[in-house]
Amino acid sequence: MFYKLIWGNIGDGLLEGSGVIAGGGDNGMLTLYSVAHILSPGKEPVIAQRQKHTGAVRALDFNPFQGNLLASGASDSEIFIWDLNNLNVPRTPGSKSQQPPEDIKALAWNRQVQHILSSAHPSGKAVVWDLRKNEPIIKVSDHSNRMHSSGLAWHPDIATQLVLCSEDDRFPVIQLWDLRFASSPLKVLESHSRGILSVSWSQADAELLLSSAKDNQILCWNLGSNEVVYKLPTQSSWCFDVQWCPRDPPVFSAASFDGWIRLYSVMGRSWEVQQMRQADKISSFFSKGQPLPPLQVPEQGAQASLIPPLKNPPKWLRRPAGVSFAFGGKLVTFGLPSTPAHQMPQPCLRLVFISQVITESELLRRSAELQEALESGNLLNYCQNKIEQTSLQSEKMLWQFLKVTLEEDSRMKFLKLLGYSKDEFQKKVAAGLKSDLGLGETPQGRPKGDDLHSNRQQAFCSQTSEHITEEASASSSFFDELVPQNMTPWEIPITEGTLILRERNALCGSRWAQSSWT
Repeated sequence: MFYKLIWGNIGDGLLEGSGVIAGGGDNGMLTLYSVAHILSPGKEPVIAQRQKHTGAVRALDFNPFQGNLLASGASDSEIFIWDLNNLNVPRTPGSKSQQPPEDIKALAWNRQVQHILSSAHPSGKAVVWDLRKNEPIIKVSDHSNRMHSSGLAWHPDIATQLVLCSEDDRFPVIQLWDLRFASSPLKVLESHSRGILSVSWSQADAELLLSSAKDNQILCWNLGSNEVVYKLPTQSSWCFDVQWCPRDPPVFSAASFDGWIRLYSVMGRSWEVQQMRQADKISSFFSKGQPLPPLQVPEQGAQASLIPPLKNPPKWLRRPAGVSFAFGGKLVTFGLPSTPAHQMPQPCLRLVFISQVITESELLRRSAELQEALESGNLLNYCQNKIEQTSLQSEKMLWQFLKVTLEEDSRMKFLKLLGYSKDEFQKKVAAGLKSDLGLGETPQGRPKGDDLHSNRQQAFCSQTSEHITEEASASSSFFDELVPQNMTPWEIPITEGTLILRERNALCGSRWAQSSWT
């Protein structure tokens, strides 16, 4: 009969990749099985047997760092360290420290330091061994002397913390110890009504701890809040061992004295599914080929069979990081802190970071200059700087026009910018009127001052009204002569960047909003 079974992942290659199962017998026999041979018919599953212990082997544990190292514990305080590559001579962690000798109830390798091993004893003591020195380095125990240790487990992340459970019905507690402060436990968990038989610490979420007890209950604890976050309904028999699945975080196994190993999930509803399967199995014996009417479960029984999931999402469901873009080039991010969880203050603050994303520094610089000019109102200097900085003639012309809209007497400056001069314009009009009316300048009959202008205007109007058809071509050529002849054609570019258009629109909009002329 086996007191303890444990599955290790030692082995290389396809066949040996399934690992090794180690079993501790009641006669002190240690037996090793090849999982690959068990799954392959016709092969001998037993790969080794050694009988070194003098009593029943109740504790086994594989080293998480070196899979070929197996620790075994039995009666009479015997602890052996086996190298599966050479099983002939096992080593001991040191001399028997427990006097008088007593059974080894549990063994566990440290999850952070590969040469640290701990053992639990029925007297309530836990001994921590250093295999480099082959001696115990510390012993912890409850001073009440009511603690009868039945199991222990190391913290997955904190190397100095472990839990011990008591199987005494008068003191069914779980104690959390820190070896740096070994005078008393850090926490004591009390919810079981009878002695606790086993504990298992989740490697995927260090806040979750499983426990099974003689009260037929399996509880899942949140060590951060010290509360039960998951509870299985009462079983028909004691569950003497619970273990988290190493690959599927929410799944755990429960081995009970009725000979069954059951699988559950802390995500909920697993017990209801199992009850329905059991009901279908019973119905198959009484159906006689005819389907039975649907099972009407009483309301109280239905509520008891439903298993709620964990109150809070476990660590393996939490997003490690997230990111999203916002308006204005903002980037919103969150993530897990770089500081280890056990060093974070409680409650742990989850921070959200908002940062500015800069992909084009030149674009940002020009946008900042425009914003500063709009806020300060110093738009003339801004336009002048743009005129001096640009090399394209079309760009210069555009910024010159924008600058003119912001200056005083903009009408006259627009004409000048277009190539017109007021004096030259008046001379051309006068010359055109004189040529159309046939009024040559003679020294004898030349009117002066306003009389000349009035006479010319009246004559021009009357002459135009009488000869509108004949003078159409002459008028057209007259206005063509008013256009400056020495200006090069100016093309308005239509392929500028967004920032250039934004600058001009902003400046034009600011000017037009303040302008009073039409």
